[in-house]
Amino acid sequence: MSESVHTLAAMPTERRPGCPFDPPKELIEAREQSPLSRFTFADGHQGWVITGFDLIRQVMADPRFSSRKEFMSHHPTIDYSGYEVPPAPPGEFLLMDDPQHSRYRKPLVGKFTVRRMRLLTERIEQVTAEHLDAMEKAGPSTDLVTAFAKPIPAIVICELLGVPYEDRGRFQENIDKFLGGETSDEELIAAYTATQEYLAELVAAKRASPTDDVLSDLTDSDLTDEELRGMALILLAAGFDTTANMIGLGTFALLQNPEQLAALRSEPELADRAIEELLRYLSVAKTFMRSALEDVEVGGQTIKAGTMVILSMNTANRDPERFPNPHVLDLDRQDGGHLAFGHGIHQCLGQQLARVELRVALPALFRRFPTLRLAVPAEEVAVRPEMADIYGVKSLPVTWDA
Repeated sequence: MSESVHTLAAMPTERRPGCPFDPPKELIEAREQSPLSRFTFADGHQGWVITGFDLIRQVMADPRFSSRKEFMSHHPTIDYSGYEVPPAPPGEFLLMDDPQHSRYRKPLVGKFTVRRMRLLTERIEQVTAEHLDAMEKAGPSTDLVTAFAKPIPAIVICELLGVPYEDRGRFQENIDKFLGGETSDEELIAAYTATQEYLAELVAAKRASPTDDVLSDLTDSDLTDEELRGMALILLAAGFDTTANMIGLGTFALLQNPEQLAALRSEPELADRAIEELLRYLSVAKTFMRSALEDVEVGGQTIKAGTMVILSMNTANRDPERFPNPHVLDLDRQDGGHLAFGHGIHQCLGQQLARVELRVALPALFRRFPTLRLAVPAEEVAVRPEMADIYGVKSLPVTWDA
């Protein structure tokens, strides 16, 4: 192996001051050197970081790279030496390979079709309008994250799965704890356990008295209660956290790019392309990992069996070989095909739902409040730590002219 291969010394834990939307500069610089970099994990494991668009697509589509949880025994910054990672619990299919992965995903595919998600548009518009009404009534300042960005996807995914409205707050709080990257191990385990216990009760309730929702539909299958609980956890977490952070961070990005926001306001037909561009530009699901099941040739290098690979999705979506002027937010961008929803068999099941929610929520927000602006300097907006599973803003203080 050539000694000229680029080496990434460490996974960055912060973004550049004043650049909350750009990937960490170390990753951008690594991509400028090579789409494939050597990397040493915290426990000494010799692995790789892939930062290039084409190579990440290649790896995500290759069944010789595994997503199985028990193979994810190395962490970029935490030394797990001596700890044996267990397999994913039943139903948590994001951390599985085929055929187990397809066993759980297949019953869900028909629940998240483009047509079915479009039929939800009216309900999403209603939920959005209700929260805009509440913002307007409360006065010309709020934290957009708690008032708007989180409640909309939380309500929608809870209704799809049949979670009672009064339980939404508890679920939302626990999801925040085990995906937000700022809780202790003890708090994370407690939140995860509480969510699992709640979902076990919910599955039992749906079996006893089915209602008109996805989880009730799934009880009429050969899936066990434990499998349904795991599937519900994946759907609740993915359906809430990623979209909530896209709404919050997307609003922040548009406010910081007034020319693009003006174009969106004046040309409503831009909305679909605008959402795709925001998904590319922000890449809130910024990192995935895979493990090689056998020796695989990638980018001219041999990735040995058992080697861990970090996939840097945010640099892939800023790859200049795929996207001209990649660090520019251009809502009229014609070159789509981003990786914000992943690629291959694990491509996001709920991507059409996320698109509909974003397509409704963001334009409606700026129509209702044409003078919406930050209530604090941009550098004071609190963002999630880089090591959080999903990137976004923790809070977004905004104001507008009454």
